[in-house]
Amino acid sequence: MKMRLILASVFVPLGIIIAAIPENTTKQFKLTAEELLDEVKDGTQFVSTDEIADMLIQKDPGLQLIDVRSQAEFEKYSLPGAINIPLTQILSDEYEEYIDQGVKINVFYSNGSLKANEAWMLTRQLGYENNFVMQGGLNYWVETILNPQAPKSVMADDEIAKYDFRKGASAALGGGNTVLNNNSTMKKPKPIIKKRKKKKRATGGC
Repeated sequence: MKMRLILASVFVPLGIIIAAIPENTTKQFKLTAEELLDEVKDGTQFVSTDEIADMLIQKDPGLQLIDVRSQAEFEKYSLPGAINIPLTQILSDEYEEYIDQGVKINVFYSNGSLKANEAWMLTRQLGYENNFVMQGGLNYWVETILNPQAPKSVMADDEIAKYDFRKGASAALGGGNTVLNNNSTMKKPKPIIKKRKKKKRATGGC
């Protein structure tokens, strides 16, 4: 019963999104349901807001943020350098060279994690690599990066170091006035770019 609930939570939203996509843009899936479920359970698609902030501050050329919200939402607010590919257009041939490539790390994001995770599931089932999800979405980005909360004095050193990094990132990315602490480092390595055959390079962010 538990496995059925897991499967339902993963594939019911996926089915809804597929149904909303025009038929002539739908491609044949390459991963089985079981293979995709294994990856979902591992959670390897998620990239933390701290890692994204670090890559933005370092101006990492290998990062491409993809906002899967509507164009109207994107125009109101977006992350630095992001491009807009609405979820309902994610399988369009127009965007294939952005999503199926071995040049950059794509990180999908939306207000939360749901739509971005659905975009990842769709592209991953097609066998596309180098696509990830910003964990928690923009809501968590605002909470952790733009408006970080100071830890209690009894917190461990690693929590204080994380706060120092977030406070500096907030200043660097438009959320505060504190100078970035260059001594703060991210322990988790960024996702590895999996090289593919040469394709067109994405044209850059908005």
